[in-house]
Amino acid sequence: MDSASVVIFIIAAFCLGAVLILMKDTIPSKLKRGMAGTAIAFILFAFFLIVYNLLNFGSTP
Repeated sequence: MDSASVVIFIIAAFCLGAVLILMKDTIPSKLKRGMAGTAIAFILFAFFLIVYNLLNFGSTP
């Protein structure tokens, strides 16, 4: 697993969540629910990748 692409995905997922929280008043209500669901799914997958990489930190490829 390429660690650079994992790190980029994790940063992008958390940035998407931060942007949605900070801009919650300007996002149209029709897009809010779909974007929030997508951001939650991305952030949960990012947490999974963090835990997976921590568990496999010492193993050889």
